[in-house]
Amino acid sequence: MSRSYAPSPSGPVSIRPNFTVRTAACAVAFFVLLPTMAHAGEFSVTDEKADTEISEVSRIYLDGQLVSTIKLDDMNRAKTVRVATPAGRTEHSYTLCGEITIRTPEGRVETHEVSSDGVLHNPDGHHFYALGSNGFTDFYLLDPDFPETAEHRPGQSEACAAPIS
Repeated sequence: MSRSYAPSPSGPVSIRPNFTVRTAACAVAFFVLLPTMAHAGEFSVTDEKADTEISEVSRIYLDGQLVSTIKLDDMNRAKTVRVATPAGRTEHSYTLCGEITIRTPEGRVETHEVSSDGVLHNPDGHHFYALGSNGFTDFYLLDPDFPETAEHRPGQSEACAAPIS
C-alpha cells in the first residue's frame, strides 16, 4: 500500500488506503449539514426593555417547545435571537411567556406575568418584535413590515407557568 501526499495526475490525493480527499470532503459535508437538514429555515425575534421596566425575562415557545429565553435589564436592554423552524411546515403555533418587573410612579416594585398565544404564517426570513400592551396584560409577536405573518390571540396563555428560581 502506498501513501502519497502529493497531487496525482490520475485522481484525488490518497491520505490513507481507500480514503481520498474527496471522500473526506463528502464525509465532512454530510456531518456538517446533517444537523441543519431537519430545519426548514429560521426567523428572528427582538425583545427590548421599556424605560419603565427594571427587568424582563421572556420565553419563546414554538410548536410547544421552548426555543429561547431572553433576559433583559439595564445592562442588556435589547436582545435578538434566531429561531429555527422544523422542516415540512409553514404554520407554527407560538407562545410568549414573560415576567416584567417595573417600578410604579409611587416607587413600588411590581412583577407582572405576561403571556399570549398565536400562529406564525410562513415566518422564515421574517424579523419579529416581542411587544407588550394593555398594561402588561398582553404579550405578542409582530413583524411591523408584514403584520399578516403573525396572528395573535389576545389574552393570557394557559401554557405558561411561572419559572422556579
